[in-house]
Amino acid sequence: MKLRMLAGVTALVIAAGLSACGGNSGSSGDGTTTIDVWLMRDSVSARFQKEFVAGFEAAHPRIKAKVQIQEWDGIGEKVTAALASNDAPDVIETGNTQVAQFAQSGGLLDLSDKVGELGGGTWLKGLAEPGAYEGKQYGIPYYAANRVVIYRTDLFKKAGIDPAAVKTRDQWIAATKKLNTGHNQGIYLPGQMWYALAGFIWDEGGDLAAQTGGSWKGTLDTPQALSGMDFYKRLQALGKGPKDSDEAQPPQAEVMAKGQVAQIISTPGGANVITENNPELKGKLGFFPIPGKTADHPGSVFIGGSDLVIPAASGKQDAAFTFVRDLTGDTWQRKLAAAMSYVPNKTNLADAVAADPGASAMAAGAAVGRATPNTPGWAAVEAKNPIKDYMTAVLTGADERGEAAKASAAITDAMKGSS
Repeated sequence: MKLRMLAGVTALVIAAGLSACGGNSGSSGDGTTTIDVWLMRDSVSARFQKEFVAGFEAAHPRIKAKVQIQEWDGIGEKVTAALASNDAPDVIETGNTQVAQFAQSGGLLDLSDKVGELGGGTWLKGLAEPGAYEGKQYGIPYYAANRVVIYRTDLFKKAGIDPAAVKTRDQWIAATKKLNTGHNQGIYLPGQMWYALAGFIWDEGGDLAAQTGGSWKGTLDTPQALSGMDFYKRLQALGKGPKDSDEAQPPQAEVMAKGQVAQIISTPGGANVITENNPELKGKLGFFPIPGKTADHPGSVFIGGSDLVIPAASGKQDAAFTFVRDLTGDTWQRKLAAAMSYVPNKTNLADAVAADPGASAMAAGAAVGRATPNTPGWAAVEAKNPIKDYMTAVLTGADERGEAAKASAAITDAMKGSS
């Protein structure tokens, strides 16, 4: 998932020590092991990288890692080619929902026996579950980010709404109705924000697709999924969001910056875009988790972020595991969360972002977050994305059940065609 802030291609030389994981040491004549690491552009800042290098070198003086920054565009094909070669890097950062397609090829090291050592019992499910494939753990959760509600504090105050009291969907609808007056939109929600729809469907007990009898089928036409779409329709009507486009067309943060939108669903970073486009809104933006069906917990959200994987072809798996273990361990996870306003990879580390309002709201939602269906075939679904067309059709008056059945069939066909 692309949620990062780093510029420039950098290469780092990191010293580290050997840890037991299996595989070859790959040591040079002087006993030093050098590993190649691929991290994604903008995943972390240069400052955090330098801090990690210093700490890593002090703790592990006999491993060196050459870190190369990779571009997100085309990374799937590049990783697939690397895994099939004899010259794969030793550690790769990958989007959490990409792990299944790489694991399917047999090119990743099975790390199932390391889950306990890495604290897997408290991993965020939205990172851990897509990091597993056919019962084996290949991806180790690195960090997460998800959507929250960004709201105008001044408009809420003027309407007499306490944002802390907006805990349930019904309360959210009631508050949004009060805000949807005059020239102001209660919420700007474009018609094709399918990640938000997924959360509403999950809250109802449904899903976008499900596996039955060894095959995957689209499930937008189940009663639960239809209930999720119904809520989306109710919420979307309390604003003027276009029914035939997503949050990027036009950029929703820029729409909110014009001053007549009370709420959007976005990652917290959207607040920076809003104030950059309208400095008068600085100090007038707040955050809360997307409300759930009940006040017991926030609404389900799609969790984006990254996992770390080790190619099976690596001859330096011991050293590679040391790198992964340190970067995903509690000490560096806390530092990463503070530096980048990310959600740490474990639920018991949420306090690391307690002082950051946006990240704190993310962490609350991430605790009940999920990922898209964990199958290599899902990439083909997103490439065509019949969910967007389904949403537009329903919001413009088409028969919901008929359109849901049509979209479900399209999802099923896309996944079959990619298997």
